[in-house]
Amino acid sequence: MVPPEMLGFQPYETFQLLIETGGVDRTNTLLIAACDAYARRGKPTVPEMEQFEVLAARLFPTAGPQARAKGAAILGRAEVLSPALERLVVDNIGEDLIPFLEGATELSDQTMLDIIARYDVMACATLATRADLSNVVLAKLFQMNSRKVYRALAANTLITPRGAYLSALARSAQMDHLVAEALGRRDDFDAALLAPAFFDLSDAHRVKVIQAFANRTTPAAPISRTIEQLSVASGELTKALMKLFSENRRPEVTRLLAQITGLDEVRCGQIAHDVTGASLFVILRAFGATAYDGLKVLIYATSHDSERSRALADFATLFGAVSPESMAYLMSAWRGEVNLLELSKPQHQPFTQPSKRTAMSPAHNPVVEQAIEALAKIGVRRAG
Repeated sequence: MVPPEMLGFQPYETFQLLIETGGVDRTNTLLIAACDAYARRGKPTVPEMEQFEVLAARLFPTAGPQARAKGAAILGRAEVLSPALERLVVDNIGEDLIPFLEGATELSDQTMLDIIARYDVMACATLATRADLSNVVLAKLFQMNSRKVYRALAANTLITPRGAYLSALARSAQMDHLVAEALGRRDDFDAALLAPAFFDLSDAHRVKVIQAFANRTTPAAPISRTIEQLSVASGELTKALMKLFSENRRPEVTRLLAQITGLDEVRCGQIAHDVTGASLFVILRAFGATAYDGLKVLIYATSHDSERSRALADFATLFGAVSPESMAYLMSAWRGEVNLLELSKPQHQPFTQPSKRTAMSPAHNPVVEQAIEALAKIGVRRAG
C-alpha cells in the first residue's frame, strides 16, 4: 500500500529507494500502486507528470508481464496522459488495448500514428471511430487496405467525406456492401455515388439512391445510345412487361431486359426477381415510362405485402422527380461506364431542396389509385 504522502509522488526519492532495494515482486507492487496513485490524482501539474514519466519509464521494463498489463490498464483510466505515458499504456496494456482506444478522452497524433504503423487492424479500426482524428491520421487510415478500417470510417459521422476521402469511400462501397450500407445511412453522403453498389443495398437504401437523382442533371450516359436505337416504344414495353409479370414469367422478363438494356443476363435476372420494384423502376423510367404505365407494371412485379401501397406511392412521386436521362445514367453506372464523381460538380448537384412537407398518403395518391383501378378493369374483362 502506498503511504498517503506518496499520492502526489512526493517524496520522489522514496520510490527510487524502494525500486533500488527491492526485487521484481516489489517492483510489480510499486508499478501498480504508482499507476493507481497517478490515475486518482485527477489533473496533475506539469512537474508531477514529468516525475511520473521518469518513474513509470523505470518501473514498466522491470516489472512482470501481468503487472505491466494491469498497471497499464489502471494508467489508461487517468484523466491526462502525455504522449510518453500513452505509449507506455499502448505498449503494455495487452488485450485491453481496444477498450483503452475506445474510452480515451484524448490521444496524441503520435500515439495514433504509431499504432497505425504496426498495422494492427482491430486497433486501427477502433481509431477510425474516434472524433479526434486529424488530417494526418485520417490520411494514414485511408491508406490502409483494410475493410474493417473502411467500415469504421464510413460509419464515423464526425468525418465529413470530401475530396480524396469521398472518392476512397465511394470506391470502397463498390467492393464492400457493409461500407455501402454504412454510407447509405448517412445524411451527409450523396447516395447517388452508391449506384454501383445498388444491388448490394437494403430496400430502403436502393430507393434512397434513386431519390438522390431527383431534380438533378447528369452527364451523358453511354447506355442512352442503346436506348435510342431500340425501336420498341415505351407503351409497348410496359404492356409486354405487365403481361409477363402478371403471368409470373420472370425468366422471360430476364431475357427481354437483356435484349433491350445491354446489361448482362445475371444482372437482368436480379432485376426481374427484385420484388421491391426499385431496380425495375430504374429500367422503366430510363425508357421513358410514365407513372401511370410504370405503376401498372410495378403492381404486378412487386410483392403483395402491407408495405406495397407505401412503396407504390414513393415510386409515383419518383416518376415525376427523376428524369429518364438520370435513370439511364444510373444504368450506365451499373455497367461501370461512368465516373460517378462527376456528380460532385456544381452543375450536377440537385437544383431543388427536398420538400419538408409530409408525403402524400398512399391511400390518397391519385396516380396509384388510377393504376390500381385500370388493373381492376383489366381483371374484370378477363373474368368475363
